Amino acid sequence: MSRSLRRGALAAALALSLAPLTACAAGNSAQTTEVRPDTAGAAVGVIQILNAVVLTPPQTQATGPASVSARVYNNGSQKQTIDSIQVGSAQAKLSDKDGGQTITVPAQGSVLIGGKGNAAATLPNLPAATKDGDFQPVVFDLSQTGAVSVTTPVQPATGYYASYGPSVTPSPSASASASASKSASAGASASKTPGAKKS
Repeated sequence: MSRSLRRGALAAALALSLAPLTACAAGNSAQTTEVRPDTAGAAVGVIQILNAVVLTPPQTQATGPASVSARVYNNGSQKQTIDSIQVGSAQAKLSDKDGGQTITVPAQGSVLIGGKGNAAATLPNLPAATKDGDFQPVVFDLSQTGAVSVTTPVQPATGYYASYGPSVTPSPSASASASASKSASAGASASKTPGAKKS
C-alpha cells in the first residue's frame, strides 16, 4: 500500500472515531438541551406557574403538614386571587401574608407561595399513598383564569427547600393536653411543699 493511501485510511478512521463525540453537542436537538429542572410549571392565559413542588416534612420529623410552594405570575392588567389549591384529593388551606384566606396575585406581578413571610398553602393531610419522589396533580383555581393544572414532584423540605416547607404548629387538642398536664404537675408539687396548708 502506498504512503498516500495509508494516510487517507488513517484520516478516515480518525474521523469516524471522533464523530460520536461531536454529534451530541451539535444543533438545536442536542441531547444536552433535553435536561429539564426537577420542578413543574404551567401557563393558562395571562397566568404562569413556575417551580411548583409539594413539600413534605423533613424525614427527621415523624409527622406534620405538607405544603405547596410555587411562584405564580400574572401578566394581565387586573389582579387575580388564588381561591383554592387542590393536591390530588386534598384541599390546601390558603393564607396570604396578612392572614387572608385567598392569595392575591397583583396585575403585572407575581406572588411566592411558601417560605417565611410569604403566602402559604398548607396540607394537613396528604393522600395516604403520597410518597417523596412521587408526582401529584395540583390544581390552582384563580378568580378570572379558572383552573390551572400542573403535575408537581413531591419532595421533603430539606436542603434548598428547607426554608419553603411547612411549619409545624401544635393542634388545639395537643396544646390543651400539654397545659392540663402542666397544671396537674404544678398542683402536685404545691401539695408536697412543706408548710402547705391542707384544706
